[in-house]
Amino acid sequence: MEPATAPVKAPKNGRVLWLLLISILVPAVNVGVHGLIFWFFRDSPLHPIASALLAVVWGAAGVYSIYWSLNWVVEQYPDAWKRRLMPFIYVGPAVLLLGWLLVLPTIRTLYLSFFDASSSRFVGLANYAAVFTDRLLATALRNNLLWVFFGTTLCVSLGLLIAILADRSSFERIAKTIVFMPMAISFVAAGVIWKFVYYYTPEERQIGLLNAFVKAFGGEPQAWLTMVQPWNNLFLIVILVWMQTGFAMVIFSAAIKSVPEDILEAARVDGAGEVRIFFQIMIPYISGTILSVTTTIIVFTLKIFDVVMVMTGGQYGTEVVATQFYRQLFMYQNAGYGSTLAIVLLIAVMPVIWINLRQFRREGGF
Repeated sequence: MEPATAPVKAPKNGRVLWLLLISILVPAVNVGVHGLIFWFFRDSPLHPIASALLAVVWGAAGVYSIYWSLNWVVEQYPDAWKRRLMPFIYVGPAVLLLGWLLVLPTIRTLYLSFFDASSSRFVGLANYAAVFTDRLLATALRNNLLWVFFGTTLCVSLGLLIAILADRSSFERIAKTIVFMPMAISFVAAGVIWKFVYYYTPEERQIGLLNAFVKAFGGEPQAWLTMVQPWNNLFLIVILVWMQTGFAMVIFSAAIKSVPEDILEAARVDGAGEVRIFFQIMIPYISGTILSVTTTIIVFTLKIFDVVMVMTGGQYGTEVVATQFYRQLFMYQNAGYGSTLAIVLLIAVMPVIWINLRQFRREGGF
């Protein structure tokens, strides 16, 4: 019996050693080779343009070589292990990159929030106590709530309305293109555009588009961005609505087209009007999409920064949490307080993201 089993065990042990060897050696070679290439580019005497072109080629070829080599390693495993390991090969690098770029900075920010401005003395929860008793932060939180309520409500409502109306129009493509076009503009560029729209001068001639219209109809030009609260915040929220309505419209339009036509026809045969069909059939059918779009825009409004910084710099009572965070960390060099504001903003966003992820899971997104 002994001589019969020995030949079987030897190849099996050799196979295990081979798998163990390539599982260690191939990733190590990848790390070593690409690490050397990185150090070469970092200290390279090449011209910046040549270095950039070579870096692009290396990036594409390097990613391909990493995935190909790791995929080859997994292919050597038995089928049962192959099915378990293959997802990690394709998703693992992205998860590691996200962990490096998101998780580690978040942990470091949380750590710094327990220290003073210079990050040299531990102060415990003192920064959090200061945040929730600061008058400026109270104003910022109030303004964020204005952005969340009015911005989200208007974006979702107008997006849904335009999607319904455009779906029945012969100019559907043109109308959707025009409404969606602001999505191609960054928030900074949109802020510059709308700064000229709201521009005010005390002189007779007005170059701001809105004041030009007001004056043309016999009204008095206004300094729209310095008006009494909450009006100037509402004028800033208009920019968000202008940009994000197209996003909501496109998603809602796709959801509306997925409503079964036979259900709509049956409702019409039964005598239901279009308004009743909209509220009792379409809205319940696309409720999941409405929730996803709403939570996505809420996250945008909670993180809003670009528009406020470009338009007013947070002055005239338009401060939001993100601008306060930027001001404290980068202008006043208060790392402890600025990190605390970042954590407060993260805590505010997390429940909304959790709702969104739960909705995706219900719809089979993952």
